[in-house]
Amino acid sequence: MQQNELIEILDRVHAVRVLVLGDVMLDRFVYGSVARVSPEAPIPVLEVTRSVDSAGGAANVARNVAAIGARVTLVGVTGNDMWAADLREQIATSPAIDAQLIVDFERPTTVKTRYVADGQQMLRADRELRSSLSADVERRILAQFEDSLRHADVVVLSDYAKGVLSDGVTRAAIQAARSANKPVIVDPKAKDLSKYTGATILTPNRLELQAACGFECATDETVENAARPFLDRGICAAMVVTRGKDGMSVIGKGQAAVHLRTMARQVFDVSGAGDTAVAAMSLGIAAGASIVSASTLANLAAGIVVGKLGTAVVTVSELIEQLTPLIARAGDSKIYTLGNVLKLVQAWREQGATIAFTNGCFDLLHPGHVSLLDQAKRSADRLIVGLNADESIRRLKGPDRPIQNEIARATLISSLKFVDAVVIFSEDTPIDLIHALEPNVLVKGADYTLEGVVGGDFVRSRGGRVVLAELVEGQSTTSMVRRAMAPRVS
Repeated sequence: MQQNELIEILDRVHAVRVLVLGDVMLDRFVYGSVARVSPEAPIPVLEVTRSVDSAGGAANVARNVAAIGARVTLVGVTGNDMWAADLREQIATSPAIDAQLIVDFERPTTVKTRYVADGQQMLRADRELRSSLSADVERRILAQFEDSLRHADVVVLSDYAKGVLSDGVTRAAIQAARSANKPVIVDPKAKDLSKYTGATILTPNRLELQAACGFECATDETVENAARPFLDRGICAAMVVTRGKDGMSVIGKGQAAVHLRTMARQVFDVSGAGDTAVAAMSLGIAAGASIVSASTLANLAAGIVVGKLGTAVVTVSELIEQLTPLIARAGDSKIYTLGNVLKLVQAWREQGATIAFTNGCFDLLHPGHVSLLDQAKRSADRLIVGLNADESIRRLKGPDRPIQNEIARATLISSLKFVDAVVIFSEDTPIDLIHALEPNVLVKGADYTLEGVVGGDFVRSRGGRVVLAELVEGQSTTSMVRRAMAPRVS
């Protein structure tokens, strides 16, 4: 498996649309520390310092799809309560998610509250109703699913056994997707996997596979032996078994099994890792990757997310950061991870070179951009360009931007002779990047004021300077997009 192939897959995901149907929930993490035992009972006392809410379950699958760079429609069910409002608020932070959530007045919104002491989970409290949906809510769910299906390239069924993916809804959804020739990837929860008959790919974890087959799946051989009968029965065309520290096993009908070893470097929290894996896999399949390539991407994404606390997501930038050290760089390649560019900056400084930094979206490269970068390079010996990630641009400019994904934009910017390095950042502003790089010169266009340049005070406090580059009249990406979209007059 060549890492360049994974980069090519990531380059195509921006054109993908994913439809996620399943159990949405709110994940709440309550953080603190334990220094004493309660006098009321032999239990630890958690001194709470903060709490964090995240969209979980099927909503976390959607968040990961959006973070990697695609658009996603999310269909699920909430209650009519404050938890539903909080969940909708969390989902709304990702403009690429079109949330079509049905309100069920007879059930609460599912909430999982995890209490974490000094990095270690000590208790989880669930607020939920796991019974099946009413016939009316099931009808509304399927109607919304079938309406959204026509726009989708791939379907994900995210089953957490909270009632949305009943046998009837699951069968109907798979049948509708198959009739529309859309691949279906299922993250299962049912012990009886026949519930998912007709799926393209099932992604059980090791324990779920053991529950379904009735024997321990501790080795490559036993995992394959457990999976094959389900393929032979037509329940799915392929099975990708997630095995924790042992990685993933890919078993396709009539094909030799492939066992992918874990790519996790360190594990802080496994919450939501399966959501991340199935999101990455669905994007790979929709982008035309083989099941092994899509699973490799999923394995890489899961390896990243378990190194984060809470219900987290993985971005395209992070995936590229993991892939970059494995790619044999051409001599003129200039796209760097933050870690790699810091090493480069250190070498430049040891040579006595000064560093300039500028940043932007650079969505459609035009003469104004070229002039800005040329002026920036003339202000110092080396020029580093900070490039807004796709998800960052969507938050700043709306769901229809960027026009080009971050890989394409980084490739174009890095091809300019006066650019020495390009770094993609996912935050809304480059302030963290500026603090890390400590440039000698900070450059922005003259449409800014010296006081309004993000990071300007920091650079000046360290003896650097802020430069406002002259603008090229009439050149802006927004105006270019507006002109391109305007109706032509004959």
